[in-house]
Amino acid sequence: MAKTKNRWLIAAAAVGIHISIGSVYSWSVFSNPLTEKHGWSSSEVALTFSIAILFLGLSAAFMGHFVEKHGPKKSGIVATILFGIGMIGAGFADSIGNLYLLYFFYGALGGMGLGIGYITPVSTLVKWFPDRRGLATGLAIMGFGFASLIASPIIEALINSIGISNTFFLLGTVYFVLMFSSSLYLAPPPKNFLPKGMTKEELEEKTTDKKTGDLSQLTANEAVKTMRFWALWFMLFINVTCGIAIIAVASPMAQDVAGMTAGAAALMVGIMGLFNGFGRIGWASVSDYIGRPNVYTTFFVLQTAAFFILPNVTNAIIFQILIFVILSCYGGGFASIPAYIGDLFGTKQLGAIHGYILTAWAAAGLVGPSVVTRIEEATNSYQLTMYIFAGAFVVALAVSLLIRLNIKKIRDSNNKSAAAS
Repeated sequence: MAKTKNRWLIAAAAVGIHISIGSVYSWSVFSNPLTEKHGWSSSEVALTFSIAILFLGLSAAFMGHFVEKHGPKKSGIVATILFGIGMIGAGFADSIGNLYLLYFFYGALGGMGLGIGYITPVSTLVKWFPDRRGLATGLAIMGFGFASLIASPIIEALINSIGISNTFFLLGTVYFVLMFSSSLYLAPPPKNFLPKGMTKEELEEKTTDKKTGDLSQLTANEAVKTMRFWALWFMLFINVTCGIAIIAVASPMAQDVAGMTAGAAALMVGIMGLFNGFGRIGWASVSDYIGRPNVYTTFFVLQTAAFFILPNVTNAIIFQILIFVILSCYGGGFASIPAYIGDLFGTKQLGAIHGYILTAWAAAGLVGPSVVTRIEEATNSYQLTMYIFAGAFVVALAVSLLIRLNIKKIRDSNNKSAAAS
Protein backbone atom coordinates (compact mmCIF):
# COMPACT_ATOMS: atom_id res chain seq x y z
CA MET A 1 0.00 0.00 0.00
CA ALA A 2 1.22 3.48 -0.85
CA LYS A 3 1.95 5.65 2.13
CA THR A 4 -0.75 8.25 2.77
CA LYS A 5 0.55 11.80 2.57
CA ASN A 6 0.52 14.07 5.60
CA ARG A 7 -2.57 16.27 5.34
CA TRP A 8 -0.84 19.08 7.26
CA LEU A 9 1.95 19.11 4.67
CA ILE A 10 -0.79 19.24 2.01
CA ALA A 11 -2.07 22.32 3.84
CA ALA A 12 1.46 23.80 3.88
CA ALA A 13 1.74 23.23 0.13
CA ALA A 14 -1.59 25.01 -0.33
CA VAL A 15 -0.28 27.97 1.67
CA GLY A 16 2.83 27.99 -0.55
CA ILE A 17 0.69 28.45 -3.65
CA HIS A 18 -1.63 31.04 -2.09
CA ILE A 19 1.15 33.12 -0.58
CA SER A 20 2.67 33.35 -4.08
CA ILE A 21 -0.44 34.30 -6.05
CA GLY A 22 -1.67 36.53 -3.22
CA SER A 23 1.15 38.94 -4.09
CA VAL A 24 -1.32 40.38 -6.62
CA TYR A 25 -2.65 42.47 -3.71
CA SER A 26 0.73 44.24 -3.71
CA TRP A 27 0.19 45.60 -7.22
CA SER A 28 -0.18 49.16 -5.95
CA VAL A 29 3.54 49.13 -5.02
CA PHE A 30 4.33 48.97 -8.73
CA SER A 31 1.90 51.79 -9.62
CA ASN A 32 3.96 54.93 -8.96
CA PRO A 33 7.26 53.52 -10.31
CA LEU A 34 5.51 52.45 -13.54
CA THR A 35 3.74 55.81 -14.02
CA GLU A 36 6.95 57.74 -13.34
CA LYS A 37 9.08 55.58 -15.65
CA HIS A 38 6.73 55.38 -18.64
CA GLY A 39 4.39 58.34 -18.23
CA TRP A 40 1.34 56.07 -18.07
CA SER A 41 -1.63 57.40 -16.11
CA SER A 42 -2.58 55.95 -12.73
CA SER A 43 -5.84 54.59 -14.15
CA GLU A 44 -3.99 52.86 -17.02
CA VAL A 45 -1.66 51.13 -14.57
CA ALA A 46 -4.52 50.30 -12.16
CA LEU A 47 -6.37 48.61 -15.02
CA THR A 48 -3.70 45.88 -14.93
CA PHE A 49 -4.94 44.84 -11.47
CA SER A 50 -8.59 44.93 -12.55
CA ILE A 51 -7.82 42.71 -15.55
CA ALA A 52 -5.99 40.24 -13.28
CA ILE A 53 -8.97 40.01 -10.90
CA LEU A 54 -11.38 39.67 -13.84
CA PHE A 55 -9.37 36.77 -15.30
CA LEU A 56 -9.07 35.26 -11.83
CA GLY A 57 -12.84 34.96 -11.63
CA LEU A 58 -13.30 33.81 -15.22
CA SER A 59 -10.54 31.19 -15.15
CA ALA A 60 -11.74 29.88 -11.78
CA ALA A 61 -15.19 29.42 -13.31
CA PHE A 62 -14.12 27.81 -16.57
CA MET A 63 -11.21 25.73 -15.22
CA GLY A 64 -13.02 24.27 -12.20
CA HIS A 65 -13.91 21.15 -14.18
CA PHE A 66 -10.26 20.86 -15.30
CA VAL A 67 -9.17 20.81 -11.64
CA GLU A 68 -11.67 18.06 -10.81
CA LYS A 69 -10.76 15.97 -13.86
CA HIS A 70 -6.96 16.19 -13.80
CA GLY A 71 -6.31 16.56 -10.08
CA PRO A 72 -4.53 19.16 -7.96
CA LYS A 73 -0.95 18.36 -9.02
CA LYS A 74 -1.49 18.98 -12.75
CA SER A 75 -3.76 21.95 -12.05
CA GLY A 76 -1.18 23.44 -9.71
CA ILE A 77 1.55 23.06 -12.34
CA VAL A 78 -0.65 24.77 -14.95
CA ALA A 79 -1.27 27.63 -12.50
CA THR A 80 2.48 27.83 -11.82
CA ILE A 81 3.36 28.10 -15.51
CA LEU A 82 0.72 30.76 -16.21
CA PHE A 83 1.53 32.88 -13.16
CA GLY A 84 5.31 32.52 -13.63
CA ILE A 85 5.11 33.51 -17.31
CA GLY A 86 2.79 36.37 -16.35
CA MET A 87 5.31 37.80 -13.87
CA ILE A 88 8.35 37.33 -16.11
CA GLY A 89 6.40 38.63 -19.12
CA ALA A 90 5.46 41.72 -17.10
CA GLY A 91 9.19 42.38 -16.68
CA PHE A 92 9.65 42.12 -20.44
CA ALA A 93 6.69 44.48 -21.02
CA ASP A 94 8.24 47.01 -18.64
CA SER A 95 11.66 46.72 -20.28
CA ILE A 96 10.24 47.72 -23.69
CA GLY A 97 7.62 50.10 -22.27
CA ASN A 98 4.57 48.34 -23.74
CA LEU A 99 1.41 48.81 -21.64
CA TYR A 100 -0.69 46.35 -23.66
CA LEU A 101 1.86 43.58 -23.17
CA LEU A 102 1.67 44.32 -19.44
CA TYR A 103 -2.10 43.85 -19.63
CA PHE A 104 -1.61 40.57 -21.51
CA PHE A 105 1.12 39.04 -19.34
CA TYR A 106 0.32 40.21 -15.81
CA GLY A 107 -3.41 40.84 -16.33
CA ALA A 108 -4.57 37.99 -18.59
CA LEU A 109 -1.98 35.19 -18.19
CA GLY A 110 -1.15 36.03 -14.59
CA GLY A 111 -4.86 36.37 -13.81
CA MET A 112 -5.55 32.91 -15.24
CA GLY A 113 -2.76 31.53 -13.06
CA LEU A 114 -4.39 33.28 -10.10
CA GLY A 115 -7.78 31.70 -10.73
CA ILE A 116 -6.55 28.14 -11.23
CA GLY A 117 -4.05 28.49 -8.39
CA TYR A 118 -6.73 29.80 -6.05
CA ILE A 119 -9.27 26.98 -6.42
CA THR A 120 -6.81 24.07 -6.81
CA PRO A 121 -5.55 23.73 -3.21
CA VAL A 122 -8.84 24.79 -1.63
CA SER A 123 -10.93 22.03 -3.20
CA THR A 124 -8.21 19.52 -2.28
CA LEU A 125 -8.03 20.61 1.36
CA VAL A 126 -11.77 20.27 1.89
CA LYS A 127 -11.42 16.59 0.96
CA TRP A 128 -8.40 16.07 3.23
CA PHE A 129 -10.14 17.72 6.19
CA PRO A 130 -13.73 16.37 6.20
CA ASP A 131 -13.75 16.88 9.97
CA ARG A 132 -12.48 20.50 9.94
CA ARG A 133 -13.33 22.05 6.59
CA GLY A 134 -13.37 25.63 7.80
CA LEU A 135 -9.95 25.45 9.45
CA ALA A 136 -8.35 23.80 6.42
CA THR A 137 -9.60 26.26 3.83
CA GLY A 138 -8.98 29.14 6.21
CA LEU A 139 -5.31 28.16 6.45
CA ALA A 140 -4.77 28.28 2.69
CA ILE A 141 -6.79 31.41 2.04
CA MET A 142 -5.09 33.11 5.00
CA GLY A 143 -1.90 32.81 2.96
CA PHE A 144 -3.55 34.74 0.14
CA GLY A 145 -4.60 37.47 2.57
CA PHE A 146 -1.20 37.78 4.26
CA ALA A 147 0.80 37.69 1.02
CA SER A 148 0.71 41.46 0.49
CA LEU A 149 2.15 42.07 3.97
CA ILE A 150 5.17 39.98 3.03
CA ALA A 151 5.48 40.96 -0.63
CA SER A 152 4.90 44.72 -0.48
CA PRO A 153 8.07 45.75 1.43
CA ILE A 154 10.16 43.22 -0.53
CA ILE A 155 8.87 44.56 -3.87
CA GLU A 156 9.55 48.16 -2.83
CA ALA A 157 13.10 47.31 -1.74
CA LEU A 158 13.79 45.35 -4.94
CA ILE A 159 12.49 48.12 -7.21
CA ASN A 160 14.80 50.62 -5.51
CA SER A 161 17.81 48.32 -5.75
CA ILE A 162 17.51 46.37 -9.03
CA GLY A 163 14.74 48.15 -10.98
CA ILE A 164 11.19 47.27 -12.02
CA SER A 165 11.97 44.75 -14.78
CA ASN A 166 14.46 42.77 -12.68
CA THR A 167 11.99 42.76 -9.78
CA PHE A 168 9.40 41.08 -12.01
CA PHE A 169 12.02 38.62 -13.31
CA LEU A 170 13.27 37.70 -9.84
CA LEU A 171 9.83 37.39 -8.23
CA GLY A 172 8.52 35.41 -11.20
CA THR A 173 11.37 32.93 -10.78
CA VAL A 174 10.97 32.65 -6.98
CA TYR A 175 7.19 32.21 -7.21
CA PHE A 176 7.60 29.64 -9.98
CA VAL A 177 9.92 27.51 -7.82
CA LEU A 178 7.72 27.83 -4.71
CA MET A 179 4.47 27.08 -6.57
CA PHE A 180 5.97 24.22 -8.60
CA SER A 181 7.43 22.46 -5.55
CA SER A 182 4.15 22.97 -3.65
CA SER A 183 2.13 21.58 -6.56
CA LEU A 184 4.21 18.40 -6.68
CA TYR A 185 3.09 17.47 -3.15
CA LEU A 186 -0.59 18.17 -3.75
CA ALA A 187 -2.75 15.08 -4.18
CA PRO A 188 -6.32 14.05 -3.45
CA PRO A 189 -6.81 11.87 -0.37
CA PRO A 190 -7.00 8.10 -0.91
CA LYS A 191 -10.39 6.50 -1.24
CA ASN A 192 -12.18 6.10 2.09
CA PHE A 193 -9.61 8.39 3.77
CA LEU A 194 -10.05 8.80 7.52
CA PRO A 195 -8.40 11.54 9.62
CA LYS A 196 -5.95 10.08 12.16
CA GLY A 197 -7.68 9.08 15.37
CA MET A 198 -11.16 9.13 13.82
CA THR A 199 -13.16 6.01 13.09
CA LYS A 200 -15.34 5.50 10.04
CA GLU A 201 -18.42 5.58 12.25
CA GLU A 202 -17.40 8.89 13.85
CA LEU A 203 -16.77 10.53 10.47
CA GLU A 204 -20.05 9.22 9.05
CA GLU A 205 -21.89 10.49 12.10
CA LYS A 206 -20.30 13.93 11.64
CA THR A 207 -20.88 14.23 7.90
CA THR A 208 -24.34 12.69 7.81
CA ASP A 209 -25.68 14.40 10.91
CA LYS A 210 -29.31 15.44 10.52
CA LYS A 211 -28.47 19.06 11.37
CA THR A 212 -24.91 19.63 10.12
CA GLY A 213 -24.09 16.96 7.52
CA ASP A 214 -23.72 17.54 3.78
CA LEU A 215 -27.05 18.54 2.31
CA SER A 216 -26.47 16.83 -1.02
CA GLN A 217 -23.85 15.56 -3.47
CA LEU A 218 -24.32 17.58 -6.68
CA THR A 219 -22.29 18.19 -9.82
CA ALA A 220 -21.45 21.78 -10.72
CA ASN A 221 -24.09 21.83 -13.48
CA GLU A 222 -26.71 20.60 -11.01
CA ALA A 223 -25.63 23.09 -8.33
CA VAL A 224 -26.05 26.19 -10.53
CA LYS A 225 -29.71 25.29 -11.03
CA THR A 226 -30.47 25.61 -7.31
CA MET A 227 -31.62 28.67 -5.40
CA ARG A 228 -29.01 28.16 -2.70
CA PHE A 229 -26.16 28.42 -5.25
CA TRP A 230 -27.31 31.88 -6.32
CA ALA A 231 -27.89 32.86 -2.70
CA LEU A 232 -24.23 32.03 -1.98
CA TRP A 233 -23.15 33.92 -5.12
CA PHE A 234 -25.09 37.02 -4.10
CA MET A 235 -23.85 36.94 -0.49
CA LEU A 236 -20.22 36.67 -1.61
CA PHE A 237 -20.76 39.42 -4.21
CA ILE A 238 -22.09 41.89 -1.62
CA ASN A 239 -19.40 40.98 0.93
CA VAL A 240 -16.58 41.41 -1.60
CA THR A 241 -18.01 44.50 -3.34
CA CYS A 242 -18.19 46.50 -0.12
CA GLY A 243 -14.95 45.13 1.32
CA ILE A 244 -12.85 45.71 -1.79
CA ALA A 245 -14.31 49.22 -2.10
CA ILE A 246 -13.09 49.99 1.43
CA ILE A 247 -9.65 48.61 0.56
CA ALA A 248 -9.53 50.87 -2.50
CA VAL A 249 -10.29 54.12 -0.62
CA ALA A 250 -9.23 53.34 2.97
CA SER A 251 -6.39 55.85 3.17
CA PRO A 252 -8.11 58.94 1.69
CA MET A 253 -11.34 58.10 3.52
CA ALA A 254 -9.51 57.89 6.87
CA GLN A 255 -8.04 61.33 6.24
CA ASP A 256 -11.31 62.91 5.07
CA VAL A 257 -13.75 61.36 7.55
CA ALA A 258 -11.67 60.77 10.69
CA GLY A 259 -9.06 63.50 10.15
CA MET A 260 -6.13 61.06 10.28
CA THR A 261 -2.73 62.07 8.95
CA ALA A 262 -1.37 60.45 5.80
CA GLY A 263 1.17 58.50 7.88
CA ALA A 264 -1.46 57.24 10.33
CA ALA A 265 -3.73 56.26 7.44
CA ALA A 266 -0.88 54.33 5.79
CA LEU A 267 -0.26 52.46 9.06
CA MET A 268 -3.97 51.65 9.26
CA VAL A 269 -3.84 50.18 5.73
CA GLY A 270 -1.00 47.90 6.81
CA ILE A 271 -2.92 46.71 9.87
CA MET A 272 -5.96 46.09 7.62
CA GLY A 273 -3.91 43.36 5.95
CA LEU A 274 -3.52 41.63 9.32
CA PHE A 275 -7.26 41.66 9.96
CA ASN A 276 -7.90 40.49 6.40
CA GLY A 277 -5.55 37.53 6.96
CA PHE A 278 -6.52 36.66 10.54
CA GLY A 279 -10.20 37.07 9.64
CA ARG A 280 -9.78 34.27 7.11
CA ILE A 281 -8.41 31.69 9.54
CA GLY A 282 -10.41 33.01 12.52
CA TRP A 283 -13.89 33.14 11.02
CA ALA A 284 -13.36 29.92 9.04
CA SER A 285 -12.36 28.08 12.22
CA VAL A 286 -15.34 29.52 14.11
CA SER A 287 -17.61 28.29 11.30
CA ASP A 288 -16.63 24.71 12.13
CA TYR A 289 -18.31 25.16 15.52
CA ILE A 290 -21.28 27.47 14.91
CA GLY A 291 -21.97 26.55 11.27
CA ARG A 292 -21.51 28.45 8.01
CA PRO A 293 -25.06 29.93 7.94
CA ASN A 294 -24.51 31.50 11.38
CA VAL A 295 -21.14 32.93 10.36
CA TYR A 296 -22.54 34.62 7.24
CA THR A 297 -25.48 36.04 9.15
CA THR A 298 -23.01 37.42 11.70
CA PHE A 299 -20.96 39.01 8.89
CA PHE A 300 -23.97 40.89 7.60
CA VAL A 301 -25.24 42.03 11.00
CA LEU A 302 -21.81 43.41 11.93
CA GLN A 303 -21.24 45.12 8.58
CA THR A 304 -24.73 46.61 8.37
CA ALA A 305 -24.04 48.34 11.69
CA ALA A 306 -20.48 49.29 10.72
CA PHE A 307 -21.45 50.92 7.41
CA PHE A 308 -24.33 52.85 9.00
CA ILE A 309 -22.03 54.22 11.72
CA LEU A 310 -18.87 54.78 9.61
CA PRO A 311 -19.78 58.04 7.76
CA ASN A 312 -20.49 59.88 11.01
CA VAL A 313 -17.42 58.77 12.98
CA THR A 314 -14.85 61.48 13.65
CA ASN A 315 -12.87 59.58 16.29
CA ALA A 316 -9.88 57.92 14.63
CA ILE A 317 -9.79 54.92 16.98
CA ILE A 318 -13.48 54.06 16.52
CA PHE A 319 -13.14 54.62 12.76
CA GLN A 320 -10.26 52.13 12.59
CA ILE A 321 -12.07 49.54 14.73
CA LEU A 322 -15.01 49.64 12.32
CA ILE A 323 -12.68 49.31 9.32
CA PHE A 324 -10.90 46.34 10.92
CA VAL A 325 -14.23 44.61 11.63
CA ILE A 326 -15.22 45.06 7.97
CA LEU A 327 -11.86 43.69 6.76
CA SER A 328 -12.05 40.64 9.05
CA CYS A 329 -15.52 39.85 7.63
CA TYR A 330 -14.22 40.46 4.10
CA GLY A 331 -11.44 37.90 4.57
CA GLY A 332 -13.70 35.53 6.50
CA GLY A 333 -16.20 35.51 3.65
CA PHE A 334 -13.57 34.15 1.24
CA ALA A 335 -12.36 31.51 3.69
CA SER A 336 -15.79 30.25 4.73
CA ILE A 337 -17.31 29.93 1.26
CA PRO A 338 -15.53 26.68 0.19
CA ALA A 339 -16.68 24.89 3.36
CA TYR A 340 -20.19 26.31 2.86
CA ILE A 341 -20.17 24.90 -0.67
CA GLY A 342 -19.12 21.51 0.71
CA ASP A 343 -21.94 21.63 3.25
CA LEU A 344 -24.60 22.44 0.64
CA PHE A 345 -23.39 20.55 -2.44
CA GLY A 346 -20.88 17.98 -1.16
CA THR A 347 -17.31 17.47 -2.39
CA LYS A 348 -18.13 15.66 -5.63
CA GLN A 349 -17.22 18.67 -7.81
CA LEU A 350 -16.36 21.26 -5.18
CA GLY A 351 -13.56 22.82 -7.25
CA ALA A 352 -15.87 23.45 -10.20
CA ILE A 353 -18.67 24.86 -8.02
CA HIS A 354 -16.17 27.06 -6.16
CA GLY A 355 -14.96 28.35 -9.52
CA TYR A 356 -18.48 29.32 -10.56
CA ILE A 357 -19.06 31.06 -7.23
CA LEU A 358 -15.83 33.07 -7.63
CA THR A 359 -17.27 34.89 -10.64
CA ALA A 360 -18.87 36.99 -7.88
CA TRP A 361 -15.34 38.11 -6.96
CA ALA A 362 -14.60 39.13 -10.56
CA ALA A 363 -17.82 41.14 -10.74
CA ALA A 364 -17.27 42.71 -7.32
CA GLY A 365 -13.71 43.70 -8.22
CA LEU A 366 -15.08 45.78 -11.07
CA VAL A 367 -18.14 47.19 -9.27
CA GLY A 368 -16.89 48.02 -5.76
CA PRO A 369 -14.02 50.46 -6.38
CA SER A 370 -15.88 52.05 -9.31
CA VAL A 371 -19.03 52.77 -7.25
CA VAL A 372 -17.22 54.30 -4.30
CA THR A 373 -14.92 56.52 -6.37
CA ARG A 374 -17.61 57.76 -8.76
CA ILE A 375 -20.09 58.64 -6.00
CA GLU A 376 -17.33 60.36 -4.02
CA GLU A 377 -16.35 62.42 -7.07
CA ALA A 378 -20.00 63.39 -7.67
CA THR A 379 -20.88 64.23 -4.05
CA ASN A 380 -17.44 65.05 -2.61
CA SER A 381 -18.36 62.72 0.28
CA TYR A 382 -18.23 59.04 1.22
CA GLN A 383 -21.47 59.24 3.21
CA LEU A 384 -23.92 58.22 0.48
CA THR A 385 -21.75 55.27 -0.58
CA MET A 386 -21.54 53.93 2.99
CA TYR A 387 -25.34 54.12 3.36
CA ILE A 388 -25.79 52.33 0.02
CA PHE A 389 -23.44 49.58 1.21
CA ALA A 390 -25.30 49.34 4.53
CA GLY A 391 -28.54 48.88 2.57
CA ALA A 392 -26.89 46.19 0.45
CA PHE A 393 -25.92 44.33 3.61
CA VAL A 394 -29.52 44.47 4.84
CA VAL A 395 -30.53 42.68 1.64
CA ALA A 396 -27.64 40.20 2.07
CA LEU A 397 -28.78 39.58 5.65
CA ALA A 398 -32.28 38.77 4.38
CA VAL A 399 -30.81 36.34 1.83
CA SER A 400 -28.71 34.66 4.55
CA LEU A 401 -31.90 34.07 6.54
CA LEU A 402 -33.87 32.85 3.52
CA ILE A 403 -31.22 30.30 2.58
CA ARG A 404 -31.71 28.75 6.03
CA LEU A 405 -35.35 28.03 5.15
CA ASN A 406 -34.26 26.37 1.93
CA ILE A 407 -31.65 24.28 3.79
CA LYS A 408 -34.20 23.25 6.44
CA LYS A 409 -36.73 22.24 3.79
CA ILE A 410 -34.23 20.04 1.94
CA ARG A 411 -32.83 18.56 5.16
CA ASP A 412 -36.33 17.66 6.36
CA SER A 413 -37.01 16.01 3.01
CA ASN A 414 -33.72 14.07 3.23
CA ASN A 415 -34.55 12.90 6.77
CA LYS A 416 -38.00 11.70 5.68
CA SER A 417 -36.47 9.78 2.78
CA ALA A 418 -33.86 8.24 5.08
CA ALA A 419 -36.54 7.23 7.58
CA ALA A 420 -38.68 5.69 4.84
CA SER A 421 -35.76 3.66 3.47
